[in-house]
Amino acid sequence: RSVMAPELEIRPAHPSDFARLARMRHELWPETTVEAQREALDRLLSHTRDAAGFPYAVLLAVHKFSGEIAGWIEAGMRSHADGCDPAHPTGYLEGWFVAESFRRQGVGAALVQAAEEWARKQGCRQMASDSWLENEGSIAAHRALGYEDVSRVVNFRKNL
Repeated sequence: RSVMAPELEIRPAHPSDFARLARMRHELWPETTVEAQREALDRLLSHTRDAAGFPYAVLLAVHKFSGEIAGWIEAGMRSHADGCDPAHPTGYLEGWFVAESFRRQGVGAALVQAAEEWARKQGCRQMASDSWLENEGSIAAHRALGYEDVSRVVNFRKNL
């Protein structure tokens, strides 16, 4: 069980959070613009389903008094995921971020637990995720929360 500061709560994202959340998503995915992140949030949360039709959730860890977003997690479902039972849809951690000032305080673990609970309610029996091979912090965080490596991949590309 994770320990998170009592002044923080986990809740679904609301449209009033989009501007702040778009900036935080941009911190995780800097190859896109803040405006593109805002548009993605509008699409995701206006339908609560992803492009494949699976349920999708964006959860926030929010300071109860200041309203500051300490972190966020996006959870979806996939028809299959590497290393998971293909007989059932799998919950998937699509994105996970904790603001630097809140790291190592249990916020990330609490967000993952909330995403796992969301996936259980969707009927999932397993949860999967991924990380870049060089992102040692992410890999360590996943392992600390009970996730196991199931494969490692190097992708290739050639421009024609």
